[in-house]
Amino acid sequence: MFRKLPGDEARNLVSTTPDTAVVFRPAVVRTPAFVTIVIWLSRLVAGLVRLVWRHPIAVAVPVVPGVIWTLYGWRLALVLVGLVLLAGLSWASLHWFSFLRLVGWRLLAFWRRVWIYRRHWQPVMIISGLGRHLRGRDYLPRLMRVECDGWADRLTVKMLNGQAVKDWADRTDQLAHGFGSRTCRVSIARAGRLVLTFPRRDPLAVPLSAVPIPDVVSVGPVEIGAREDSTPYRLKVHGTHVLIAGATGAGKGSFLWSTIRGLLPAMRAGLVELWALDPKLMELSLGRDLFTWYAADPEQCADLLDDAVTVMQERAGRFAGLLRSHTPTTADPFVLVLVDEVAFLTAYQSDRTLKQRITAALATLTTQGRAVGVGVMAALQDPRKEVMNIRNLFPDKIALRLDESEQVDMVLGDGARDRGALADHISPVPELGAGVGYVRLETSPDPVRVRAAYVSDDDIRAMVAQYAQAVDTVPITDQTTAPSPMPITTRVPVIGEVAP
Repeated sequence: MFRKLPGDEARNLVSTTPDTAVVFRPAVVRTPAFVTIVIWLSRLVAGLVRLVWRHPIAVAVPVVPGVIWTLYGWRLALVLVGLVLLAGLSWASLHWFSFLRLVGWRLLAFWRRVWIYRRHWQPVMIISGLGRHLRGRDYLPRLMRVECDGWADRLTVKMLNGQAVKDWADRTDQLAHGFGSRTCRVSIARAGRLVLTFPRRDPLAVPLSAVPIPDVVSVGPVEIGAREDSTPYRLKVHGTHVLIAGATGAGKGSFLWSTIRGLLPAMRAGLVELWALDPKLMELSLGRDLFTWYAADPEQCADLLDDAVTVMQERAGRFAGLLRSHTPTTADPFVLVLVDEVAFLTAYQSDRTLKQRITAALATLTTQGRAVGVGVMAALQDPRKEVMNIRNLFPDKIALRLDESEQVDMVLGDGARDRGALADHISPVPELGAGVGYVRLETSPDPVRVRAAYVSDDDIRAMVAQYAQAVDTVPITDQTTAPSPMPITTRVPVIGEVAP
């Protein structure tokens, strides 16, 4: 009734030795040679078509001279090669970037695909555990595409069925060393496909000088430095809150002062107010004349944050039912609250009452402020939860050099380090690592490596000399329409200073 299959023969095997393993060999089906040849030829043709489609320039370089040599002789082929080389050199000398984009990077991508990635693909995948070798057959993720630019290689990879992104993120060290790169970063292209980024060099190894003050009045995004691909990095400050975490000397001041520098034209136009909290009296005090409000004493800092909450609540009452987002005007400018060493105010403050006031005010501003044009940019050294228990209220986070690998995920969120945010590996040498950090924005889970420009003391003094008068000339608003507790032209006195 039922047909007996080859595998059923194992039931009839009887062994007198209990420990003897039953060996089962499935039936072998012999494929005709004609079918094997057809399959091999079809794969060869498909591979050639795919090669020509993906790498037309790399294929044309050897094929075209070879065909001309065969048909017309080596002299004509040699002349053609010389003309092509001369045209290429002329193109490269006249417009280097277009030559690289259309020819240079494609040839480099073909070479690295063949010599680096395809040659080592099988051993790296098997040894790292991303591939499997079962019954004499390799099951490997598929290398779809290799793209090159001035600083990195990007590999598009099709994962095996059943693999997850975390399987690749947990093996970035193996992938980086297997293919001879410094690091490896994993990002999602689409369902089932990943993009692996292997840097070839570090464009951020050299410190950046201060970005020129922009000519256009704008509240952001503010250009403060450069990305790893050498494009300008612009930080969004209006409509969000930014948390900057880094060890001592990591370059937090570069982010603060570069942001201030980019907002100076908008401040002069009356569209931005900078409120500064500087509890350690070192970072922001040199340019305190630029700020609409400045506080250093912890009690003054608490009062200043309470004033910011008052402005926020007053605006919310006026905007309710009329607006859902804030547009900076001279009547309702964008207020950016800068807090240096926020942990001193929220965790290390000995006065419990002040600590609670400051924490409550910061929590209120970070949960309700951005819709009405009140933003917070805070910097701290220790990102632990007991030090900064409201760090998750900051949508955009920046991790500079950190002391421990666990702190990376504390700042940027779970899985950020596995995706390539190696903030604990940033060099402690100021010339190499100051201002270098990883940014994780609210709209993207993938960290971006950037470096903020260094704003020197001379740059700050020049900023004060040029823009300090703008603060003094802002007209005093009517107290019946703006709930400011004192005129906006009045600075909060610093410690040891007599109030005017």
